[in-house]
Amino acid sequence: MRWQMKRIIYIPFDHLHPKYGALKKAEPKNDLIVLVESARMVQKDEWNKVRLYFLISSARHFVQELIALGFTVRYKKAATTVAGLERIKKEFPNLPIICAHPSSHLQAEQLAKFGVSFVENDLFLTSRDLFTTWAENQKSFLMENFYRGQRNRLGVLVEAGKPVGGKWNFDKENRLPPPKNYKYPPYLKHKTDEIDNQVANELEITPSDIWGTTRKAAKAQLKNFIDHHFQNFGPYEDAMTGENWALHHSLLSPYLNNGLLHPTEVLSAAMSAYKKGMVDIAYAEGFIRQIIGGREYVNGMYWYLGADYKTGNHLNANRSLLPLFTDPNKTKMNCVKTTVADIKARAWVHHIPRLMILSNLALITGTNPQQFLDWMRREFIDATDWVMVPNVIGMGLHADNGKMMSKPYAAGGAYISRMSTYCKGCAYDPKLRVGDNACPFTTLYWDFLDRHKEEFVKNHRMSQQINGIKRLSDLPQLKERAVEVLTGLDKGLI
Repeated sequence: MRWQMKRIIYIPFDHLHPKYGALKKAEPKNDLIVLVESARMVQKDEWNKVRLYFLISSARHFVQELIALGFTVRYKKAATTVAGLERIKKEFPNLPIICAHPSSHLQAEQLAKFGVSFVENDLFLTSRDLFTTWAENQKSFLMENFYRGQRNRLGVLVEAGKPVGGKWNFDKENRLPPPKNYKYPPYLKHKTDEIDNQVANELEITPSDIWGTTRKAAKAQLKNFIDHHFQNFGPYEDAMTGENWALHHSLLSPYLNNGLLHPTEVLSAAMSAYKKGMVDIAYAEGFIRQIIGGREYVNGMYWYLGADYKTGNHLNANRSLLPLFTDPNKTKMNCVKTTVADIKARAWVHHIPRLMILSNLALITGTNPQQFLDWMRREFIDATDWVMVPNVIGMGLHADNGKMMSKPYAAGGAYISRMSTYCKGCAYDPKLRVGDNACPFTTLYWDFLDRHKEEFVKNHRMSQQINGIKRLSDLPQLKERAVEVLTGLDKGLI
């Protein structure tokens, strides 16, 4: 019945929601749905295969969901996305192609050049135009200011314009270290099916029971978090422990970022639980801030700052990607070894290891931002361009001259020791900055500050740290140790 079709709707692998994006007004009798599995993505051996498994299996399951809704769907395997669309266009030359506005500058450029028309991407709570209006009226792009505006705009945890609980932010209540002798509730294991097994077989891996690949599984993950983890998420959201890889984190970012869940669904579930008294205000606020604040802010900044933002390298960092990022056995640092091994196994660690271990290490070693960015995009299950570019270039590596963050997130071993269990039994002592047993984070933190003291001396948020350099009686020895550490990291020996 091809003659009845009026248009082609292209669905990227991160737009997998039947009620939003280009599918919002789709009709089975009028619309041909097309998905393209790009060989460029699949054949890159360096991509984390757990990530590929999740993306591909989710897309193939989504095809089945659309067919069950009555749609005609074409799932094409092709060298590139555009190559797949070219084959469809030859088959239906007179039909226009539409797509919700893509999630990356590059894909938007490629699809527009091919002749694809865009409709609004409403897989977020904040339109790009709305964010631009906010940004253009700011002297600085403080996420906290955006978040408070979101609370008022969306009517979330506010009464008569004032924050519920008397504070906009309960972050101080949500910074506990890992608990001792703690019984973590088990996390949901997802059953695999024929599609999952087929994809895993193609990728030559074992199918994952950690990540579900359907909307049903995504909703089950959300319910499991609300029922079993929400109340304890807040206090331990910054904690890191080798005893439990997930702690009380929601594990919802992959589903939000590929479209299987919409943020309104997550927000509604969280607010419902709070109103029922299932979770304290401090912990509810901490989670909701991530959904309506951090996530929306990062996406908005990605589009506002433009396509060239990813090329930033304000600190002139030029070190090649350290071997420990691709092989956890190339380091004796327990925190890094454990974190990278976790990523290899599950394509995921939560936000603090990403920021305070991985990005922090890249920052204080002077690792090239673009090389580190490419690695992050390859490895993480929830990685998309809009996620990784602002988080790496802006927040993680301060490569944007402070457009997003007023200070670099540099830290020594003391932070990792306080917020994790990783230092116990490690080869290095977080309290030491010189000597063979000195923690590389501690040594390189002070070396980083010394290398860039002229850059940060006028930064009021950095004055205490910069002044601290003057009090270091062992600075010459520290500089020598820093050279040893950097050389050893380059060789995969530290």
